[in-house]
Amino acid sequence: MNQKVRGIVFALSGVLLLLGALLYVVHLSVAPYLFAVGAAGITVCYMSVPVVGLDLRHKRLHRFNIIAGILMVCASGFMFNRRSEWILLLTIAAIFQVYTAFVGGKKEE
Repeated sequence: MNQKVRGIVFALSGVLLLLGALLYVVHLSVAPYLFAVGAAGITVCYMSVPVVGLDLRHKRLHRFNIIAGILMVCASGFMFNRRSEWILLLTIAAIFQVYTAFVGGKKEE
């Protein structure tokens, strides 16, 4: 996937994910669908990042991002079943992503 396309899909998926989580609080029936599409888009973006040429540390952080994406997809499953465990899974995914963002830092060229 092209870097520009990946960026657009990631941003759109992030908006859908956030919108789905916010609309779930209002109890709209479309919220799990928006959340699921957003989670799937973010997971696809993470899985399409090439890992060739990354050092061991960045490969580990990349795996954390993939795990976070899978946790978000599982959280959407709990949303469809009207269970509150989706909040826990989303929180764990957010912790993984924040950790990756701070530890990964800027990639050295």
